[in-house]
Amino acid sequence: MIKSIIIDDEKNNQELISNLLKSYTDTIEVLAMANSVETAYQAITEHHPDLIFLDIQMPDGTGFDLLKKFDKINFRIIFVTAHQEFAIEAFKYSALDYLLKPLSPSNLIAAVKKVEESMNSEELNLKLKILLSNISEPSKNKKKIVLKTMERIYSVDINDIIRFESDGGYTKVYLVDGKRIMVSRTMKEFDDILLDVGFLRVHHSHLINMNHLFCFEKAEGHVVMKDDSVVPVSNRKKDQLLELLNML
Repeated sequence: MIKSIIIDDEKNNQELISNLLKSYTDTIEVLAMANSVETAYQAITEHHPDLIFLDIQMPDGTGFDLLKKFDKINFRIIFVTAHQEFAIEAFKYSALDYLLKPLSPSNLIAAVKKVEESMNSEELNLKLKILLSNISEPSKNKKKIVLKTMERIYSVDINDIIRFESDGGYTKVYLVDGKRIMVSRTMKEFDDILLDVGFLRVHHSHLINMNHLFCFEKAEGHVVMKDDSVVPVSNRKKDQLLELLNML
């Protein structure tokens, strides 16, 4: 059984999560409920849960304030929030999942299944570190992103990424120091996350950081990046690229 604590400042939400878990899973045991940062901290230190369902906004602070109280996180977390605008981008960059209220059974069960999959504490703590860093540094150009390979988990400054290149079901990430990281995430995932922070999908297989663009060779139909790499530009993306360049 997975020992859990439900942390939410509204009793009806606590009961809803508890009832959904009882109805749709047989692997989660609810040890306690808490309605504030302080009571949650006490419950966690007393019960040592495997998993917490964590609301973001509480009367005496936020769920992030609670997490900062622990030097090392050794429990898994499912964030639950009604505030769609609250730190959603930070969740994307850190690769941590969250649930939006009102909860649906299917979304809750999907989140629980992800928790049941193996995740070591080092990976979780790195993801949480990036999440808290991105929340404390809301400026878009200071964000970090999690890049995970079979052997390692990287914390990378977005500004240090020159471009992404699709390679089958994998994506190559090219960094300013010349390093390359091969990750098992699709180009579309990165496109969705980085669209609003200066990246452009110039080709089906290529996503570039406009901050590292050196020139656009219009006749040849490609861009040259500051690391001298040459990236093709599809015909349907040329106008969008030119429009962005004219805005700089």
